[in-house]
Amino acid sequence: MLVWGALAIVYVVWGSTYLGIRIAIETMPPLLHGAFRFVTAALLLAGFLLIRKGTAAFRMSPRQFGGAALVGLLLLTGGNGMVAVAEQHISSGLAALLVASVPLWLVIFRIAVRDRPAVLTLAGVLVGFGGVAALSLNGGGESAGTTGIVVILVASLSWSIGSFLSARIPMPPNVWAASTVEMLVGGAGLALVGTTIGERVDLAAISGRSWAALAYLVLVGSLVGFTAYTWLLGNAPISLVSTYAYVNPVVAVLLGVLVVNEHVTVQIILGGLVILVGVALVVSTERRAKSRAPVPEEVTVS
Repeated sequence: MLVWGALAIVYVVWGSTYLGIRIAIETMPPLLHGAFRFVTAALLLAGFLLIRKGTAAFRMSPRQFGGAALVGLLLLTGGNGMVAVAEQHISSGLAALLVASVPLWLVIFRIAVRDRPAVLTLAGVLVGFGGVAALSLNGGGESAGTTGIVVILVASLSWSIGSFLSARIPMPPNVWAASTVEMLVGGAGLALVGTTIGERVDLAAISGRSWAALAYLVLVGSLVGFTAYTWLLGNAPISLVSTYAYVNPVVAVLLGVLVVNEHVTVQIILGGLVILVGVALVVSTERRAKSRAPVPEEVTVS
């Protein structure tokens, strides 16, 4: 029961963050809102760690700190930051469907380092990217500019690179400390880029609705969702945990329609289904391949 409860949290919470971002940036600058979100979440998580574990939790080498910092810049400054920028131009549902291509990019990177995925995995990649192309050609039938599509695809690529590197470079031994560093550095990167390009915060212009969305992103999106996900990695099969990759976009589309009346075209539905079929094929094929392979006593999952 605990596993399904935690999985439900990851499904709904991570799927709802696209809507949260959409509402927050109605009256907040996209990059600076992210900076406040992740720096605040990092400080809260750091305080929790210090109370529970003391300073020992933050013992890490300079290389491990640098690894977490790089991953934070790629995932949060590049990935999440550009999602917020893109949602100024496209719907939160379309953004979520295009971000669902991340598992497909990870297979491409594996090929680049001369890993040989299964034939069905490659078939899933081709199917998934066919859906991405269908949504990207004319914005899924939305009246959206090309800018939003390009930015969200770059965001997906940045997130994929960060995810790929996180398992291949030195990282802090404590996963909570690693997340703290990632959020702190990623948030600082968002603040630097945002101020550099001229973003400014006008507190008087920020609506209560946007403040509420930001609070939700900090407390629920960054802390509760991450905690549930981390717990699942240690208590549930990764094949079950990985299903969030094709459930989150569905949740995001439904919430966008129900809460902010986003318009969903037939092309978005069909293209989104093609992407999700491709991702499901990749995930299921990889799961079967891993189940047949010898498994060491300790397995690290990123």
